[in-house]
Amino acid sequence: MIQLILYSKPGCHLCEGLQEKLTQIQPPIQLEVRDITSRADWFAAYEYEIPVLVDAATELTLPRPSPRASVAQLQQSLQKYLSESRQNETK
Repeated sequence: MIQLILYSKPGCHLCEGLQEKLTQIQPPIQLEVRDITSRADWFAAYEYEIPVLVDAATELTLPRPSPRASVAQLQQSLQKYLSESRQNETK
């Protein structure tokens, strides 16, 4: 199962759009949404970067998807990037 962390904050329309698309991916992914306003270290790290997606298994930051990407495009790019990054982790 794909496990992702989404760094976000309330009122961020890009974050909300990405979260909505991620919840539509099949089979479902496990998504942990972290509000950057709840911790000073998260806020300092991601204030100008959100939304930020992180692979929970490898703790690697994923490339930011286009807000115009469809759910299918998002799923395809996630699967491609995650398989490549996990292969590189084992090398």
